[in-house]
Amino acid sequence: MLSKIKSARESLRKSEQKVADAILKDPDTSVQSSIQMLATTAAVSEPTVIRFCRALDCTGFQEFKLKLARDLASRGTFIYQDVSLEDDTRELSNKILDSAMASLVHIRNQVNHEALEKAIDAYQRCQRVEFYGSGGSAVVAEDAQLKFFRLGKPANAYSDPHIQNASAALQDEHSLVIAISSSGRNEDLLHTVKIAREAGATVVALTATRSPLARLADINLHVDVVEDSDIFAPIKSRLAQIVLLDILSVGAAVRGGEDTLKRLSKARRAIDFKFVP
Repeated sequence: MLSKIKSARESLRKSEQKVADAILKDPDTSVQSSIQMLATTAAVSEPTVIRFCRALDCTGFQEFKLKLARDLASRGTFIYQDVSLEDDTRELSNKILDSAMASLVHIRNQVNHEALEKAIDAYQRCQRVEFYGSGGSAVVAEDAQLKFFRLGKPANAYSDPHIQNASAALQDEHSLVIAISSSGRNEDLLHTVKIAREAGATVVALTATRSPLARLADINLHVDVVEDSDIFAPIKSRLAQIVLLDILSVGAAVRGGEDTLKRLSKARRAIDFKFVP
């Protein structure tokens, strides 16, 4: 929920942003506050707090507090910690590993199973799948292509925006496009997705909740994790993207039944000779 608040903040009204800031500053106190107390802390009206909760897909303040309490309780021993210049290798390793594991726990708790089922169904119906991503997400797209081509359908990954545009224009109603972006605000990728949708393709997005890319997609697999800062590469969001695509590929393989399993086995046997006894 904290990640969802952070990613949605810029799309909120100014008054609602004050509520978001108050909660992000002290989530443990916020989860124990009444609506009157939170409104006073944020210097807003009580109806503004209600609008804020509804903007985060909660029916009201009580449901919001319940979801926030569950998230805070599930943090466990793995927590997000910022890396500092004073960290030695032990501290650096522990912080990065703990944060990565916290991200995976967080993703497990936030998986939208309905959206995941729709994405698997969309793959079952399609005749080809295209993966689009830039920067760190381009690496995720290439990793996904290596997983999905073994399932028996043509699968391609593109990172160059010009090639993405050309590829998107050649899609049709039998195509599935999977767009990957941690921020969901990459202008080139948004343009590519618009082209793909106009061509008739179904679009699945792996991106932040309520981002422009999420609003464009037919199906959104939310990826809301807290990065240490804007300085380092987005390690945790990239890890979350890879895991969600693993779930999607394995789900598609299982849904495909014996035929898909035979294809996977055939692909494996074709490279067995590359490994020494």
